[in-house]
Formats: sequence, structure tokens, C-alpha cells
Amino acid sequence: MTLLRDADLAAAFDHAARSYDTLVAANPGYHAHLRRSARRLGLDDGGRGLRVLDLGCGTGASTAALAAVLPHAQITAVDASAGMLQRATDKPWSDNVTFVHTPAERLRQAGIGEAYDAVFAAYLFRNVADPDGVLTAVHDLLAPHGRLAVHEYTLSGRAIDRAVWTAVCRGLVLPIATALGDGRLYRHLWRSVVDFDTAGAFAGRVRAAGFDRIQVLPLPGWQTGITHTVIARRPTPDATAEAR
Repeated sequence: MTLLRDADLAAAFDHAARSYDTLVAANPGYHAHLRRSARRLGLDDGGRGLRVLDLGCGTGASTAALAAVLPHAQITAVDASAGMLQRATDKPWSDNVTFVHTPAERLRQAGIGEAYDAVFAAYLFRNVADPDGVLTAVHDLLAPHGRLAVHEYTLSGRAIDRAVWTAVCRGLVLPIATALGDGRLYRHLWRSVVDFDTAGAFAGRVRAAGFDRIQVLPLPGWQTGITHTVIARRPTPDATAEAR
């Protein structure tokens, strides 16, 4: 199948927004895993005085994870889907959380240009047409020593993990999504994982975009070997020059 991209993908997410939270709630550990990845940013004092970008916030699950772990940070959450973003903004939030409607590829055009202390991206990179370009943009948005946490379905490379992912999608997710009229989107989401980088290959992309201190950390439960947190840091300009 051909993967959905750009406007087609945003439109599919718009249509699925009404039932998205119900479907992800059926995934054991979904919200706890997001909070675990948010903690892996390693930010102190609840994020006091820090600016954090939530890239691809969807209906706000990743935003809620950041707000729980970093209650004092200024959080800017962005998404390309107006429908998903509307679901997010309809929820109660504290004053330190703001939402912006924009694709990850057009952050600067949306006025997101200041230096961030951290960027969190959940389930985003396999869904953009140019993941390398988005990684470069994220690198440039981070302050020196700014931190990146990517929470993503990136398979380990083992055949068993690929088989488990496909079995869960075909046996549970796709039948429900198809009944709700969103089969096209969830077929894309299944296939986007199978076709995307392994965790190690994605770490290589992150390194090539100029990040250092890269770690690939598994998540527990049935998603071990399927979902990982990739942690990285933007080095200082002096450190980058020395590495060259």
C-alpha cells in the first residue's frame, strides 16, 4: 500500500480524531509509556524556567505526559491535524500549555523559532515525508545542550517483534478502526512502522542530524522491541567544531 503523506494524512487524522482517544486507551501502558519517555528527557525541578516543544501532539496525550512530568515548564504543542488539535484544546490545561496548528515541516513559518530547552516527539517521525529535514529543523530549534526525546514505534529488527506488531494490528486494531470508518489511516499506521527505520537506524539518523549523547531505550510490556525512546542532545557549537 502507498503510505499517506502531508495533507492526505492530516485529513485522515481529522476524520479519526473523534475516536482516537478511545482506541489508544485500549493499548496497555500507552499513557504510562509516554510519561516514561518524558522523564527520560532528564529535566530537573519540574521543568521550571524551561521551554519545551511537543512536536506532533495529536489529541494531547503526549502533552499531558509532559505536563505531568514537567508541570512548571512552558509547553508549546503543535500538530498538523486540525481535528486532532481541536480534541486536544477541548481538554483542560494549565496556563503554561499552548497549542499551535502547523505541520512539523513548517515550524518557522508558524512563528516557532525561539530556542527550546527540549523537544518531545511522539509517533511523529515515521509519518513525515522528510524525517531528516524535520530532525535538522528540530536540531536548529534547540538551545545548545537542548535535549530531544523521540517516542516512536521503531522495531528492534528482530522478526518476532515485527510479527507481534503485525498480529496486534491485524487482529485487533484494524478490525475496530475499519468498523469506525478509519481503516485507511490505521492501515497506514501499521505499514508505516513496518517500513520505517529500526531503532538503531533511526539513532543513526539522529546522529547524522548533528546530535550527540544518543541513547536507544526500550519500553516495557508487549511493546518491548517495538517502541523505543531515542534520547539525544544538541551539542554546543564548540563541541561540534571539535568533533569535526
